[in-house]
Amino acid sequence: MTENRQKTYFNWSSGKDSALALYYLLQYKNYSVDSLLTSVNSHYDRVSMHGLRKELLLQQIEAIGIPGTTIELPLQPTNEEYETIMKNKVQELIDEGYTTAAFGDIFLEDLKVYREKQLEPYGIKAVFPLWKKDTKELLKEFIDLGFKTITVCVNGTKLDKSFVGRVIDHDFINELPNDVDPCGENGEFHTFCFDAPYFKKPVEFTIGETIYREYDNHGTKTGYWFCDLIPQ
Repeated sequence: MTENRQKTYFNWSSGKDSALALYYLLQYKNYSVDSLLTSVNSHYDRVSMHGLRKELLLQQIEAIGIPGTTIELPLQPTNEEYETIMKNKVQELIDEGYTTAAFGDIFLEDLKVYREKQLEPYGIKAVFPLWKKDTKELLKEFIDLGFKTITVCVNGTKLDKSFVGRVIDHDFINELPNDVDPCGENGEFHTFCFDAPYFKKPVEFTIGETIYREYDNHGTKTGYWFCDLIPQ
């Protein structure tokens, strides 16, 4: 690590916001991004929330060229279990000399405050390269810079099945309903970034089955469309 640069781990989701935030962060001279940290559902061996196969995550990290590490979560962890696992991982990273954590969040104030409060006792600084930027302009920039991403999960209460398994382009932006954030910042959709200006090569995959699953959150059921991507 170059002297005076903050040793940073990036909370990597495998999606477009993480990919663009990392693009910004790599241009900052005062940060050295030395690890990509991803939460994985150990029961399904897939990226949490996104449903992406871990094998594709590993290929993506290899294409980026920054070492990756995972947080292995049980099928349905309680809040206490989740926080204990996270604390243990943060302590490991501190022991390895990390002083800074980076995130791809854009405008969810409560989430930003939560992340900062969780890290504050450890003396870890949280940075948010995309914070408060216009999400429509961000997505246009993402496309124009040559990033490529595909939707792998969409909230069925906000978007229909036709929006899952789509490569995001300008037509995608134009077709989004008015109440859906262009970057899906409110959880309307999640993506897998398979190419970027800093990738050594694109991640190859084929599109598999699309399935619909419902989840019960404190008595409220929400359905999601998932598109399975199969490694090549």
